[in-house]
Amino acid sequence: MSTKPVPAVVPSEDDRPPRDMRFWLIFLSLCVCGFITALEMGVISAALPTIVDDLHGSQFMWVGSAYALGATALLPFSGGLAQLFGRRPVLLGSLALFAVGSVVCGAAKSMNTLIAGRTIQGLGGGGIISLSQIVVADLVPLRERGSFNGLITLAYSVGCGISPIVGGSLAATGQWRWIFYLNVPICGLAAVLVVAFLRLRTPPGTLREKLQRIDYIGNILVVGATTSTVLALTWGGIQFSWGSANILVPLIVGLCGLAVFLIYEARFAAHPMVPFDVMSTRTGLSGYAQTFFTSMILITIIYYLQVYFQACYNVSPTAAGVDGLGVAFITAPVGLFAGIVIQKTHSYRVPLWIGWIWIVVGIALLGTLDADTGRGKAIGYSIIAAIGMGTLILGSYFPVLAPVSVTKNAHALAFFVFLRNFSLVWGVTVGGTVLQNQLHKRLPAEFAAQFPGGVEIAYAAIPLIRTLEEPLKTQVRNAFADSLKIVWWVTTGIAGLGLLCSLGMKHYPLHTSVDRDWGLDEADNSRMIELESNRPGKRESHEASGEEEL
Repeated sequence: MSTKPVPAVVPSEDDRPPRDMRFWLIFLSLCVCGFITALEMGVISAALPTIVDDLHGSQFMWVGSAYALGATALLPFSGGLAQLFGRRPVLLGSLALFAVGSVVCGAAKSMNTLIAGRTIQGLGGGGIISLSQIVVADLVPLRERGSFNGLITLAYSVGCGISPIVGGSLAATGQWRWIFYLNVPICGLAAVLVVAFLRLRTPPGTLREKLQRIDYIGNILVVGATTSTVLALTWGGIQFSWGSANILVPLIVGLCGLAVFLIYEARFAAHPMVPFDVMSTRTGLSGYAQTFFTSMILITIIYYLQVYFQACYNVSPTAAGVDGLGVAFITAPVGLFAGIVIQKTHSYRVPLWIGWIWIVVGIALLGTLDADTGRGKAIGYSIIAAIGMGTLILGSYFPVLAPVSVTKNAHALAFFVFLRNFSLVWGVTVGGTVLQNQLHKRLPAEFAAQFPGGVEIAYAAIPLIRTLEEPLKTQVRNAFADSLKIVWWVTTGIAGLGLLCSLGMKHYPLHTSVDRDWGLDEADNSRMIELESNRPGKRESHEASGEEEL
């Protein structure tokens, strides 16, 4: 077999070979992967009160934080592994971890086991999201990526949309364990598609050479710093007061550790997980900041809108899931539309600015909701925010990638997904801490007395509300509504910060190329080249360069 490198072929956009069935089956596998992770994110929010009650637990925030911790800690590492060992084995390993974590969660007899399973799920879920983005970047140039990412967002949003209904329905019938067991066959389907069709080029080198290129020190720094920060954020205001050494020490150590990690990556790492040039432009930093704030806001809406519906309207988890459908089913088509607009106009700044305005207005309106506000208003206000979320979930990707070379896609995207997942911890924690502290102040003393110190009141209290007599029931509902107002006001401020960060973007042309070291394997590229060269007048070849024009 010849070992000659495949020459670059540069057909025009109109004349290049069409994307064949295999390309679309690869893309389908990525959509299934996106669906899995989205399903898991939303399904927990509706079922969490039932799960916490059934397992006699109290620390609801750890169920979300453990997943985000697992996903975040190894995310930068996933990009490096994909560069060294190829996309397919890392994606398959991530799917396996996600499935194993799902089984552990489904079999859990205690909150500790559930939290351990969620951590394992997070390790897999973070890799799935990261590798899905990286593979799209391998196959589709940035200028064309808007509609493709829009389709993945559509699959993701369908998962988010049906997840509260699935979670609520299973929780209402006492079958919440199937929330986790259902992931296993879906992971199996995704794995079959990946094995059958995701045959991309793999980098050369022996196993020893590849292991020597792993950034071990960087990985230790980011895992330790992330874990320390998440512990502080999750314990703060619940297990320990925010001013105690138990919180301040791990928080300071974690944040300083992240700073040391970035300095080490920029100055000392021989093979950095996060090359400094992916963060060396004002536009790139703006994109990363917008990504952080967008995900923080999204998880706040997903978690605490469900709390509002269940606590204030006294509805079942299933009904609350139905009320939340507007967010998911608006986010998806808006994201697809925004992707098409960016793809057609080759400009990302104006759509992102408009998206932030929608978010600020929508979240501010959520801050006006009372316990007796009509459900139509609550749903309508959440849809306004969802219009902006759809734009930002997809659009913040472009200012991150446009300023950097396509050869840095994997590292840039791994850090992009790292920040997206790290911000989920902040969203759950900030929202949960604000809600917890406000409920302590506002709940009637006779009702709050049944919850000992250290118990996270919100999810423990919701199942009890429907059993209360008047006027205590109304007082508790009002306490929840007034406490959630503060959550929405804080979130409005976060959205305002996101809008301010977006003003720092400059316009960069969107890449029309992909990294020629990746993409379809040599046999597939040879077939494409043969098809192209057999066309009359299309026998030109071009010298190989670092990029391959499409």
